[in-house]
Amino acid sequence: MTESGDILLHASDLEHTYGVGTPEEHQALGGITFDVRQGEFVAVVGPSGAGKTTLLRCLAGLLRPTSGKVIFEGQPVTSVPADLTLVFQDYRRSLYPWLRVDDNVDFPIRNAGLPKAERRQRVARALADVGLSAHARKYPGQLSGGMQQRVSIARALAYEPNVLLMDEPFAAVDAMTRQRLQEELTAITAHERTTVLFITHAIEEAVFLSDRVIALSGRPGRIVADLTIDLPRPRRWDGLVNDGRFAAYRDELTRCIHGSGTA
Repeated sequence: MTESGDILLHASDLEHTYGVGTPEEHQALGGITFDVRQGEFVAVVGPSGAGKTTLLRCLAGLLRPTSGKVIFEGQPVTSVPADLTLVFQDYRRSLYPWLRVDDNVDFPIRNAGLPKAERRQRVARALADVGLSAHARKYPGQLSGGMQQRVSIARALAYEPNVLLMDEPFAAVDAMTRQRLQEELTAITAHERTTVLFITHAIEEAVFLSDRVIALSGRPGRIVADLTIDLPRPRRWDGLVNDGRFAAYRDELTRCIHGSGTA
């Protein structure tokens, strides 16, 4: 049994309503409560309009919830915590095109007061983790979309955050690249014991990546399942695609989401 001291991130009765008091008022989140423990990979899955990105923005301190609270490392979240890092879907906007790959990875830690030698070690390790050591001196525009997203992930890993929040980071790449990045991410985060909260609308992706999957209903987003995924690691698609347990998890989550009234 995991001790409560291992909880890094806690959401308590989290609600958010946009446009309060206006004709456009609508509730995005309704009473979300869950924990993320140290070393866990937790996916949040739900249909469009379920409030997934709203939830992530509240957890990250980018958006103040209408009610409820977010606790990170025992402290209320009122702004982006120093030990938390985000990776977004649009890698094209998150990288600096005028900086080379290694300088992009170094950028967030440059002002952290670390010795230059340690920064170089972190950058080199992060680029090795994502398989981009040979491309360190290239510019982002010289890389494919999948490789650019790897740079974004390397930059987050080099910062060595206590929690990594990822908002559909593979949605903008092709299907084959997406599967390869998923396999790489599971291997990297398992090796580094990185704590991850991963937002996705794809049920199979959520099952493949995660230790736990939290499923949200349609608007307003409410938790309709919190499912532990007991599958061996490291994970590869060719090893799981015909695994009956994988199919059972996928089907259970599908039933929960559809049974919540979501089309």
